[in-house]
Amino acid sequence: MRGAFRQADREALMTLGLYVFFFVWWTVFAFGLGSGDPEEYSYVFGLPAWFFYSCVLGYPVMTLVLWIVVRRFFANIPLDEDRDEKLGEEKRS
Repeated sequence: MRGAFRQADREALMTLGLYVFFFVWWTVFAFGLGSGDPEEYSYVFGLPAWFFYSCVLGYPVMTLVLWIVVRRFFANIPLDEDRDEKLGEEKRS
């Protein structure tokens, strides 16, 4: 069970790191590109660039990154101790 907690801690840290990454992404694009005079904004597909990159593009990029991280680094671990004990008893028999 100790390995399960280690894996859960690792997954929690990765999740927090990805949240910080998304927050920085959103903040940099929203406040970086959107801090100027609105008349000088550049546009992407008819939307202000700051909005497009922070909200429209940020969501699918983060969805893809999260999908990759979950598939590659997260593990399906049983959290039921009784199940682990029963499996151990069956192996001994």
